[in-house]
Amino acid sequence: MTVQSPSSPPSLFRTLPSADAFVDIWFNDHPLSVPGGRSVAAALLAAGVARFRSTPVSGAPRAPYCMMGACFECLVEIDGVPGRQSCMVQVRDGMRIRSQEGARDLPPDSPTALENAHDR
Repeated sequence: MTVQSPSSPPSLFRTLPSADAFVDIWFNDHPLSVPGGRSVAAALLAAGVARFRSTPVSGAPRAPYCMMGACFECLVEIDGVPGRQSCMVQVRDGMRIRSQEGARDLPPDSPTALENAHDR
């Protein structure tokens, strides 16, 4: 988990005052208390998380970019489901979120895996 240290420059992301209560989540097995009522991406950014995933080819770190579901830079695993766009999912109490490392695996019974097997 990459979280800003005291010597890091100040974050560009600040939590706006709101009536939403904080919720407790887990990110890469670390407990976090984050503002509720917003996307997983916004909540993680507000908590200081700077790295959400790595690219499949080079392993370069990635984090949210567009915050509207167009770029796929914010992919994470949410409650055991990989490839979720964190900017499109509302944060809920008790969520277990993991950074996505490289390409996700397709289950063997997925339609895409079956189509590829027939092409061989």
